[in-house]
Amino acid sequence: MAATDHRALLQEAIAIERSAQQALLRGDAAVSRERFAAAAERYRASWEAAPPSSYGRLVGMVKAGVLAGHGGEEAAYVREAVGDSCDSSPGCYALALAALVQGDDEAAHAAVAGMATEDPAFARTAVAIDALARRDADGYAAAVRGIVSDFEERERHLTGIPFADTAVVLERLARPRGLAVRPSSALMPVLG
Repeated sequence: MAATDHRALLQEAIAIERSAQQALLRGDAAVSRERFAAAAERYRASWEAAPPSSYGRLVGMVKAGVLAGHGGEEAAYVREAVGDSCDSSPGCYALALAALVQGDDEAAHAAVAGMATEDPAFARTAVAIDALARRDADGYAAAVRGIVSDFEERERHLTGIPFADTAVVLERLARPRGLAVRPSSALMPVLG
């Protein structure tokens, strides 16, 4: 594929994700699941066409898979693509999310160490993932509330929609662990 193709695929993934977020925020779960599944597929196509180390596309793919109501296939793909170790903060983020989806808390905890960065938003996400992996209810609650607050304060969002996708994904992963916090925010859909 040409260099511009991977960028076009990424923009398509973001546009599909935007429509999925809008559907979820208005309470249309069926449409949102369908669109998040389509976004996950497009993020994967974008990753496959992109230069090496375009790990943000894998993060987007796993998040979209989780929001589509599954995430297992996407997690397995990420684990295959990244392996058991990661060499960048975004790569470690993708690996940590994939490990959480698969219930491999030990691998998620290990991947968090590679998420070190100066970005406070990214650091909060690392803390939340680590707390989920360690089943630390108080640590997770504080971190996810911080993530929601950060999204509420942002003027710009990747998709153009004020939607706390990171918090929503983490809440979906926290629920089966009995750690969901259910933060109240206009940027968070009501999760069943």
